Amino acid sequence: MPTYEYECETCEHAFEEFQSMTARPLRKCPECGERSLRRLIGAGAGLIFKGSGFYETDYRSASYKKAAEAEKSAQSSKSDKKSDGASGKTKPKAGNPDAKKAATASKSG
Repeated sequence: MPTYEYECETCEHAFEEFQSMTARPLRKCPECGERSLRRLIGAGAGLIFKGSGFYETDYRSASYKKAAEAEKSAQSSKSDKKSDGASGKTKPKAGNPDAKKAATASKSG
């Protein structure tokens, strides 16, 4: 709910009122009792960040970006090493026909 600024045209009393956007503007001045209030156009409230992280994560410094990029590349190189081991680049197994030929050749030799 926004805060509206009011000023009395009769006594020039100025004040702020916390109202719903759908509420009707006030007309009666609380100081003099006249029905000569007018709502002013104000600058409004500034942007308020609630919670954590809005200002920290949206606009990072160059040094933070470099460090994050270095960490990201280090993690990707670790994952590449893991995937190489799982891709089948291992020693031939005993069930391999080439391994059987090498074993029989060494026995007959």
